[in-house]
This record gives sequence, C-alpha cells and structure tokens, in this order.
Amino acid sequence: MSREMVNAICAALPGAEVSDPWGGGHDAWKVGGKMFSNTGSMGTGVSLKTADIETATALIDMGRATKAAYLHRSWVFVPFDRIGPDDITEDELRERLLTSYRLVRGKLPKKVQAGLAPLDDTGA
Repeated sequence: MSREMVNAICAALPGAEVSDPWGGGHDAWKVGGKMFSNTGSMGTGVSLKTADIETATALIDMGRATKAAYLHRSWVFVPFDRIGPDDITEDELRERLLTSYRLVRGKLPKKVQAGLAPLDDTGA
C-alpha cells in the first residue's frame, strides 16, 4: 500500500477532493471541506479518523495503528511499511479509509450531504 493506492481509493469516493493545505506535499482528502484522510509529505503512512477516542485507543493497543501526530486523539496513523498479507491487509486499510470517509460525510450538514452522490455498497 502506498500513497498512490490511498489516493486511488479516496479519489473514487463521491465528493472527495484532495488538497495540500499546509504545503510541502501533503495529500489531505476532504469531503464537504472536512478532512477524512491525510498522507504526510514524507509519505510513510496515512492518518484517518475513527469513530471516537476509544476506538482509536483500541486500534493502537491492538497494534493496528499508532497515534496520529498533530491530529485529534480520534485519529490514527497506519504506516505503509505495515501493509501486507501478514500484518495490516490492504482490505483492512481500505475499510478504515471508508469508515473515516463515512464518519466525516455523516457529520456534514444535510444540505451538503444531499448534494453528494450516494456511496454504493462496494464503497466507491
């Protein structure tokens, strides 16, 4: 899994847009102006939102993620060097990205949500 794979997954999501708000090569994916995924300029992994601090803590405790630097405690960081068939699978990361997207999308104002294409059952 790499920055390119994360970008391909995020680009397929309805209303998702990428920007570099801090400069220097960050890929901040947003829906309705709210970030749901961020790959830093070093490109060593991806930060994403979880449902709450407890979920983030559980993922960190289980070794599925680490604390995301500079972001709220409900965000986690998944290092790209951990992605593989014997550790964090691509499917697991894909599901975490979709969950992050759904969480952020679900908190958008109803008018903004109504302007987005529906998310199909496959997540794209």
